[in-house]
Amino acid sequence: QMQLVESGGGLVQTGGSLRLSCAVSGGTFSSTAIGWFRQAPGKELEFVAAISRTGATTNYRDSVKERFTISRDDAANTVYLQMDTLKPQDTAVYFCAAGLITWYLARPSDFDPWGRGTQVTVSS
Repeated sequence: QMQLVESGGGLVQTGGSLRLSCAVSGGTFSSTAIGWFRQAPGKELEFVAAISRTGATTNYRDSVKERFTISRDDAANTVYLQMDTLKPQDTAVYFCAAGLITWYLARPSDFDPWGRGTQVTVSS
């Protein structure tokens, strides 16, 4: 059974940067697309970014394009989310999840299993 563990969250000022990591164990990492989602208090879970199993294809939600970069290191079984120019509206719990065959549709139902999340707080 694949397991995913997020790390790298924290408190940062507006305009700052954080790099989130998603460490994956079990399963076949190199054959799996990985996605990042986030959930702010009182709001629905929303797609942030995803990367294909080869890394050749990446998807981003419009509000993070040009600020966030997703990448993967197959040797380390880890996917990263580099977040730059952070804004208060980026504050949320960030989750990584393993993509199913329809991962490119970027819905929560297209990903399983999930990590437990890491908190990102951007102060104004």
